[in-house]
Amino acid sequence: MKGPLFYAKILLFGEYGIIKDSKGLAIPYNSYQGALKVSDVFTDKAKKSNTKLLEFYDYLLLLKDASVQLRLTEFEKDISNGMYFDSSIPEGYGVGSSGALVAAIYDKYANNKITVLENLTRDKLLQLKNTFSLMESFFHGKSSGLDPLNSYLSIPILINSKDHLEATGIPSQKEGKGAVFLLDSEMVGETQPMVNIFMNKMKNEGFRKMIDHDFAKYTDACIDDFLQGDAKSLFSNVKSLSKVVLKHFKPMIPKSFHLLWKQGIETNDYYLKLCGSGGGGYILGFTEDYDRTKNVLKNYKLELVYRF
Repeated sequence: MKGPLFYAKILLFGEYGIIKDSKGLAIPYNSYQGALKVSDVFTDKAKKSNTKLLEFYDYLLLLKDASVQLRLTEFEKDISNGMYFDSSIPEGYGVGSSGALVAAIYDKYANNKITVLENLTRDKLLQLKNTFSLMESFFHGKSSGLDPLNSYLSIPILINSKDHLEATGIPSQKEGKGAVFLLDSEMVGETQPMVNIFMNKMKNEGFRKMIDHDFAKYTDACIDDFLQGDAKSLFSNVKSLSKVVLKHFKPMIPKSFHLLWKQGIETNDYYLKLCGSGGGGYILGFTEDYDRTKNVLKNYKLELVYRF
């Protein structure tokens, strides 16, 4: 038995900002995916996943919330029959490994589930996000529910605010020189400690002002530019955003990448930003000339996400 595939996601813009109700844009990333599976051959990875599903089942059993309606008896039976989540999505990399798992569980076991084939009204999107937020909190302590939402629907999601989401279209890719890419830090990041650092920083009035003004301003501008296909303006705003992140989010950027980050801004060869909560995993990059950037960053592992 193998269930439907659920893809990784990339939060192109809005990391941390969405916690404070500013805009965000998340897109599916089809290079990595996962599916629920039952197999006679049990590898160490499958065993580990099966144990995790049992822990997740225990968590859901105690989750007394009317918005999460799952057939848990059926879920437990499948776990005892050896079900696991067969996934190529790297964990701790900011591309939604737990989100895809939550989406797969909801898809298979939810009663009265909302499907992608329906007219996805704002209320339905919010209902899904709320359910996913409660489910995914098992993995991160606190979850916005956006990763599972993106993985479940497999369409770009525009976050206008906590209570205002909409499915959106992004410009089709071109055969241009520009690109969005992932840079592999080759170290695992953990969401919870990074979010804790952010929440502590938010106690500082100066930091809060910076989030409300500079960070939100450049994030919103980047999203508008990206959706309108205005590459020239996008790169200008991404550069400004990259500077703000380097200055104010240093703890979320692995130390060994501080210089590389700065180098991109100074040379205009590429601009880096956080992918998810940071602390490791992937770093998101934007460049006007991907071939040149590949050469400049030849000692690093890059993955192409989108072409301009």
